[in-house]
Amino acid sequence: MRYELYYWPMIQGRGEYVRLALEEAKAAYRDVAREDGIGAMTTMMGAESDTPPFAPPFLKAGRRVIGQAANILLFLGHRHGLAPKTEAGQSWLHQLQLTVTDFVVEIHDTHHPLGPTLYYEDQRVPAKKRTAEFWSERVPKFLGYFEQILQRSGGAYVTGRRLTYVDLSLFQIVDGLRYAFPKRMKAFERSIPGLVALHDRVAIRPNISAYLDSERRIPFNEDGIFRRYKALDD
Repeated sequence: MRYELYYWPMIQGRGEYVRLALEEAKAAYRDVAREDGIGAMTTMMGAESDTPPFAPPFLKAGRRVIGQAANILLFLGHRHGLAPKTEAGQSWLHQLQLTVTDFVVEIHDTHHPLGPTLYYEDQRVPAKKRTAEFWSERVPKFLGYFEQILQRSGGAYVTGRRLTYVDLSLFQIVDGLRYAFPKRMKAFERSIPGLVALHDRVAIRPNISAYLDSERRIPFNEDGIFRRYKALDD
């Protein structure tokens, strides 16, 4: 099966978590809006469907249209060996991915605490206050939790010896925080040695390494979730 991924063509965003899974699985897929333009994505969103997506990202797999990054990963993980085989294991992994999703929202809110309809320049003061709280309270809570999960797994990955889509997502989290907050992240990394090692382990996997070096990997930029603003990294 050749998948069709629908997401904004100019940013990594939430679509990147799906791209990483597709790349690791060496699955055949089209990044539709990057190839055919945003119009192709909006047309697909407006098409008749029994399961219409609310917003990108969404994945077309045969006749199925699957929305929400965590839900897409639940589907792909089962099909491509990126999740445990048992129902209990898949549910646990999905739970972890939903926690990642919660954290991604909080990352975005560091630069847009008053909402996405306003420019960052219109909310600089609230953004600085939100970022300070994010690093003092929320980063230790979320990354500390995943660090404990990893340490308890007894293996190189969050569920043990085999890589899952959550490991790929945690790679993206560490990579993105390094881009957006280089000073703060450098100081914090000593508290999460397991996640740092996981990031490095994922980065050298053959399929992921090839993807990171390719034009398919959209560079981080100030339109995505992870944005580098010097005033927020003091």
